[in-house]
Amino acid sequence: MKSIETIATVTKDGKVTAQLSLDIPEGEHQVVIVIDEKPLLDKAERKEKKAPLKFSAYPVGLVSESLTFHREDLYADD
Repeated sequence: MKSIETIATVTKDGKVTAQLSLDIPEGEHQVVIVIDEKPLLDKAERKEKKAPLKFSAYPVGLVSESLTFHREDLYADD
């Protein structure tokens, strides 16, 4: 048994077309199809890149002056 993930095209009359790898032998095969209820975006929308999120810096300062988190404070001498 082989698991294949690919994109299939469904026509108005309910026919499915999918591209498989060439190592699948020709002939009839028993298959299981799982359909996501919402269709994929069209090719142009899929290729459109979204702008990266921009985060502004928010200075919070030290929680306490006694908490410096120097290496000597974090690790023991042993």
